[in-house]
Amino acid sequence: MLVLSRKKNESIIIDDEIVIMVVDIRGDRVRLGIEAPKHVTVHRREVYEMIQADKKRAQETTAPETASDSAPSEQTPVK
Repeated sequence: MLVLSRKKNESIIIDDEIVIMVVDIRGDRVRLGIEAPKHVTVHRREVYEMIQADKKRAQETTAPETASDSAPSEQTPVK
């Protein structure tokens, strides 16, 4: 992990198109301003983790049936 020190109104640039600026510092809180192209998604970590968990749950509930789930059982008479 790269660790950088920045003061208020100082910034870093990532990959020529993403700018992260320290907008404000109050106590143990830092406010960041982020400029990024529209195709780049930016989330706080806790929001990102919730999105990923929701996606995983959605995939698990929409998983296709296996052949054994959809085939009639030998004990069930077919009419």
